[in-house]
Amino acid sequence: MLSESDQQQLDRVLVLVRDVLGSDAVGAYLFGSAVLGGLRPESDLDVLVVAKRPTTYAEKEHLVTCLLSMSGRNTPDGVWRRVELTIVVGRDVIPWRYPPRFDFQYGDWLRSDFESGNIEPWPTKVDPDLALLISMVILGDTPLFGPPPNQLFEPVPFDDTLRAMVGDLDRLRSEIESDTRNVILTLARIWSTLETGVIRSKDDAADWALGRLPAIHRPLLARARAIYLADREEGWGDVKECLAPLAECMVVEIKALLKEVHQ
Repeated sequence: MLSESDQQQLDRVLVLVRDVLGSDAVGAYLFGSAVLGGLRPESDLDVLVVAKRPTTYAEKEHLVTCLLSMSGRNTPDGVWRRVELTIVVGRDVIPWRYPPRFDFQYGDWLRSDFESGNIEPWPTKVDPDLALLISMVILGDTPLFGPPPNQLFEPVPFDDTLRAMVGDLDRLRSEIESDTRNVILTLARIWSTLETGVIRSKDDAADWALGRLPAIHRPLLARARAIYLADREEGWGDVKECLAPLAECMVVEIKALLKEVHQ
């Protein structure tokens, strides 16, 4: 269940999508935390849109301008959530093929590029992560408009979802100090999914991993989970030297499971 503020923000995103694509918008789908256990204080609003055609440069420019003004926006009732909007052209993902492609993507990690005038900052539109996104869309089964996702998408092979999840292991490990909470929880989710075949919310994945980590690393994972749930302030300065060993521990577990999967 979305809060009134979240629903208002989501409605604005959908009005924008329909304004840009009109009848070429096939469907829009909520995914991520909103359908995997519920939105947390720092959760984004994640929306995947399927279109009949690519957007033009002018349409991308309009999308970026509007999303910059509504993503993470200060309102009289508080701060609106960050928005992640991905648009795919149906023929690029249906029938399924790997690696998939997107047409447009907005996320606040690209905000500085967008604000500097770079409307298409992505180096390539080939994005293996779409395997995970579409898997979550099908699992979440939350159409905002359009047909149910399992009537539109083919099931994504689990091997492709795994490839998407483990493809960034080295990058994640290298960002453990700059994006600590997200990296720790993402590694826990990859480990959990690889072991069990279940895509969990980040806090549920942390719960799963806590009982399997060596005791020395558990307090850091518990801290990441508590920060994600807004039960404590973000802060890692007192444990910086412990972060890389925690990441390495989970990466070792993940790589060991990958070897088992491919034997």
